[in-house]
Amino acid sequence: MSLVQFYTNPMSRGRIVRWMLEETGIEYETHILTYNGTMKDAAYLAINPMGKVPAIVHDGHVVTECAAICAYLADAFPQAGLAPPPHQRADYYRWLFFGAGPLETALSNKALGFVPPPEKERVVGYGNLENVLNTLDLRLRESPYIAGDSFTAADVYVGAQIVWGIQFGTLGDNRPSFQAYADRIKDRPAAARANRLDEEAAA
Repeated sequence: MSLVQFYTNPMSRGRIVRWMLEETGIEYETHILTYNGTMKDAAYLAINPMGKVPAIVHDGHVVTECAAICAYLADAFPQAGLAPPPHQRADYYRWLFFGAGPLETALSNKALGFVPPPEKERVVGYGNLENVLNTLDLRLRESPYIAGDSFTAADVYVGAQIVWGIQFGTLGDNRPSFQAYADRIKDRPAAARANRLDEEAAA
């Protein structure tokens, strides 16, 4: 099995994938790309025509999009225990893709100053940000981790958004369930290693 090639920038969503890679415990090779520079070079566009990071290449397969990369790595390296058994993945899939769909879209739209008017909420998949946050709040008040009793790849993806949302104030009110969840996951050894590597790369 070939070494995972990891394409990123330390000031990007690549930090999520770095955390996931560290959780797996595997060796990987990092390629730091620059905005409006090497991300737009032909060599990288052949990997991701979007010209965006992160991306990984493993055994000749390209994977882009953070949620997909997290899910792929959990399956490719099952010894890390970052995905439930296939017959127990209902909550895992539900919340992984809740993070990739309603949560990320709602937070991105908020950051860009877009709020769908009430009569148009049915046009967007998330409806409105308050409903997204209420749904997430309810889940985290009933479950220690997003997909159940154990930490999974879904916690890397959803958890990174919550940790950053608290840090930068993008979640609005810092609900107790969000803070308690962030406190459970943000100091994991793999998260600390990932942050250190990205801070070193940024410097």
